[in-house]
Amino acid sequence: MVEVNNLIKKYGSLTVVNEVSLSIATGELVAITGASGAGKSSLLHLMGALDIPDEGSVLIDGVDIFSLSSRKQATFRNEKIGFVFQFHHLLPEFSALENVAMPLWIARKDKKEALLEAAKMLEIVGLSSRVSHKPSALSGGEQQRVAIARALVNKPSIIMADEPTGNLDSANAQAIHQLFVQLRQELSQTFVLVTHNKELAALADRNLEMRDGRIVSSIVSAN
Repeated sequence: MVEVNNLIKKYGSLTVVNEVSLSIATGELVAITGASGAGKSSLLHLMGALDIPDEGSVLIDGVDIFSLSSRKQATFRNEKIGFVFQFHHLLPEFSALENVAMPLWIARKDKKEALLEAAKMLEIVGLSSRVSHKPSALSGGEQQRVAIARALVNKPSIIMADEPTGNLDSANAQAIHQLFVQLRQELSQTFVLVTHNKELAALADRNLEMRDGRIVSSIVSAN
């Protein structure tokens, strides 16, 4: 479902992603690990068309995303890719329900229909009782669940998460780990997770370790 071919990204004389190729199957949960500065986030940003490579291509659902215009790339990201970051980036003036509905509104979906879809997604992530709360009234774990629901609401082909539990305590991190596994099982959702968390990486179907901008090992889970 995802094909990455010979990606290279440089900043001046520093090569942060160095001839990376990989493929990800539909419904697969893949963790990308490695030390800080290994190129994990840079690779994820390229895969999600948040940055442009110097060389190489990324195909998602058969579409070469870097062959698209900037406007079409933005539309493709909104429709096909859900992003979850370490910091949730929720809009503070909007409720949880409105935050989750935002990608649907950007896609010009009917407002009431978008709110219904957002409510369903908040129920899936266990927050049906918190739909009217603004981010300031939610715990860190709840805020991240809202961010995950927002990433899922467009039914994207893939969720790309960059250190999704890096800002959470161990109990909330564990709950988010289990939520990812649940969503993969219930929705056949494809995930790519950049993480330093060994417990989260251990739950993945496959663990890709990066070093100096390259993938140096690919370990299939024994689970």
